[in-house]
Amino acid sequence: MRLGIFSDTHANHEALKAVFDCYERENIDKFYCLGDTVGYGGSPNECADMVRAKTEATILGNHDAAVAGRMDYSYYYEAARHALDMHAAMLTSENMQWLRSLPYQISLDEYRVLLCHGSPVRLEEFEYIFAPEQARECLSIFDDLGHITLIGHSHLCKVFVMTPTSVEEFPPIDFDLDPDHKYIVSVGSVGQPRDYDNRASYTVYDTDRKRFEFKRTEYDIETAADKVLRTKLERNFAHRLFIGV
Repeated sequence: MRLGIFSDTHANHEALKAVFDCYERENIDKFYCLGDTVGYGGSPNECADMVRAKTEATILGNHDAAVAGRMDYSYYYEAARHALDMHAAMLTSENMQWLRSLPYQISLDEYRVLLCHGSPVRLEEFEYIFAPEQARECLSIFDDLGHITLIGHSHLCKVFVMTPTSVEEFPPIDFDLDPDHKYIVSVGSVGQPRDYDNRASYTVYDTDRKRFEFKRTEYDIETAADKVLRTKLERNFAHRLFIGV
């Protein structure tokens, strides 16, 4: 089974469409989204429509939760709050109801895959995993992790290799899973990469071969950025798309 896993589209329809165009050449059996379909970008409904139509299941991200009224986001900085408020007003009733129904995690037991948006330790807190120190907190729930646990949220591609007592960070390149280890993998961002590579990020996991692959693709950044500006969102949300940060 070939799984297409992506995250953090952030209302960037041009990036999401480019990713699915690439997925058409990957012989994907099922798609899974790790959350944050909305927030920051200019096309929340278009992205929600596409994710709803294409995916087997979608995880709740923090921006999804904020727009759907499932978390307090008063501590977010002003521009991010403004985008969330605008998206809440823009979304169709069907897309809003969809966000309100999304789960915090999904376990694909037949493939030994766990899906969540941020750290699996305290799901409703949407905590980041940037470094081995943060991944090390997951040792407390080691037995509950999948052979591979896939997350988003950081907008970075990361690989953490685990035993019951240790965590080591590996380079974010394609790899084959070792049966004697577990993995936490951050899949990067479709719509707002933050690793200074402005190409949309997406991934593939082959459950039969136990092989995980990172993918990138260029997309029409100019159109995506123009939609941000025309929606009267923070100008930096448009500018950062060009530099991937």
